[in-house]
Amino acid sequence: MSATETAVELARTAAKAAADKLAENIVAVDVSERLAITDVFVIASADTERQVNAVVDNIEDELIVQLDRRPVRREGRSEGRWVLLDFGDVVVHVMHREDRAFYALERLWKDCPLVDLGLDDAGASASAAG
Repeated sequence: MSATETAVELARTAAKAAADKLAENIVAVDVSERLAITDVFVIASADTERQVNAVVDNIEDELIVQLDRRPVRREGRSEGRWVLLDFGDVVVHVMHREDRAFYALERLWKDCPLVDLGLDDAGASASAAG
């Protein structure tokens, strides 16, 4: 069983919102085969705590406006190093670049397929960086 179309749409909207605030190395991992609690992890990096929070704010704003979705849970906002937004079928991780390199979430989930985010050239080059 792979991620639902709803989860993929939510992941793409979150990724685009992250790219709009210049997040880097944006990827989405289909974890639906391995986890029962969610379908997709979206992972994005930012250079500073302030940028991490700006990316998070934009993701929340866009998902509310476009899809009428609010996070069920939010963790790490006050530190601005690793913010987790739980939308149920999608969990968004916005991480400071240093923390992302240290925790290497993609390596933990390397056996899971990536989701095509359909980002334009600017977003694609940002997601290829890092």
